[in-house]
Amino acid sequence: MNTMTSKDTPQVPARAAEIVREYGPFAGADVVHGVTHDGRRVWAATGARLIAFEADGGEPVRTLERACDAGTAFDGKYLYQIAEARIDKIDPATGDVVASIPAPGNGADSGLAWAEGSLWVGQYRDRKIHQVDPETGAVLRTIESRRFVTGVTWVDGELWHGTWEGDESDIRRIDPESGAVLERLELPPGMGVSGLESDGADLFYAGGGPSGKVRAVRRPKRAGS
Repeated sequence: MNTMTSKDTPQVPARAAEIVREYGPFAGADVVHGVTHDGRRVWAATGARLIAFEADGGEPVRTLERACDAGTAFDGKYLYQIAEARIDKIDPATGDVVASIPAPGNGADSGLAWAEGSLWVGQYRDRKIHQVDPETGAVLRTIESRRFVTGVTWVDGELWHGTWEGDESDIRRIDPESGAVLERLELPPGMGVSGLESDGADLFYAGGGPSGKVRAVRRPKRAGS
């Protein structure tokens, strides 16, 4: 296993996060943990159930009764959900758990993402992101961050994760090799980021923890895009 360490670089200046829309709170759910996007709908992990809603309307269209106390991911066919010390692979059509693997943090896991055939699992207080084999749960490599890691997402080859320490929270892009911070989107004081997922285009969906909300945040455009 390779461990990649964050360089001791100066703090990257933050820009204010552009919050495009807020969803929720949802009936019967007072917290949002993980968040993912299946190409059409946003899924929010609310502790005892996964709630899917349309990004346009915001109304829930599907509910799966599954333990879901941390990150959520989607591989194009299946949902992956952290539930205490395991990661469940869930068929979204039926809600059935078709497989489970051990979570690397043994219950101390946070964010979850799917990219390049692997799961990427955030470790909140350890300030790490593990690349994990989705079949066995084996840790393939580890990236160290400078801050607590909440949600994790990959988009267009970029690795982003949420942070949440005290009253401060941001969404940051880090170098997947060194862990160095490249870009920061700062949320207003008191507004936390739990789960995080990209829609594959110009938005992030960020879980709002005990607010029970999911927030759509504008992803910065690159030069020439």
